[in-house]
Amino acid sequence: MTTNTMHTTTATDAAHNAAHNAARNTAHDAAHNAGPAETAGATGGTGVPGAVVAENTRLDFEKSAPKVFRALIGFDAAAREGLDPALVELIQIRASHLNHCAYCLHMHTNDARKAGESEDRLHMVAVWREARHFFTPREQAALALTEAVTRVADAGVPDDVYAQAAAHFDEHELAHVLALILTINTWNRVALSTAKVAGTDERR
Repeated sequence: MTTNTMHTTTATDAAHNAAHNAARNTAHDAAHNAGPAETAGATGGTGVPGAVVAENTRLDFEKSAPKVFRALIGFDAAAREGLDPALVELIQIRASHLNHCAYCLHMHTNDARKAGESEDRLHMVAVWREARHFFTPREQAALALTEAVTRVADAGVPDDVYAQAAAHFDEHELAHVLALILTINTWNRVALSTAKVAGTDERR
């Protein structure tokens, strides 16, 4: 079966980075600014009919630690430089699956769709090992590395997983893939710790 991949273009990269950074400045924090539980229009601000968004009493990370937040945005932007936007989203989606981060998973599956990703591939990310024909060997190597780094406390990063990634990415690319895995894991933890609500991405 022919794998479904997307080609990187300067315009796509620029648009994707701008959208992602906008999300970090607005959507990643908008959920914290929600008022008491209420239904906003027909969807409660989540895009789900009848949904109700509960009050979030936890801190607004951006406002409470603005320098740290800006540093994370810079780290995120630097990490994705030169990487295929399709690969970027696959990595972010898989890490968000593993960390059970609904907020980031909702954001990045939507970003992937907007960038042209297929529904078939999005549905298969969580079970990519059983659906390898949907992904290129390069993407498979990145997904395996994403899983190992995200679950690093379980068994470290096995030599074979690292070697597979190193075989498909040069050192510069591999460093950026690793950095991206680190950034999405950080964003997942920020979202989970501050109780971000899935579906409150205000870019929609």
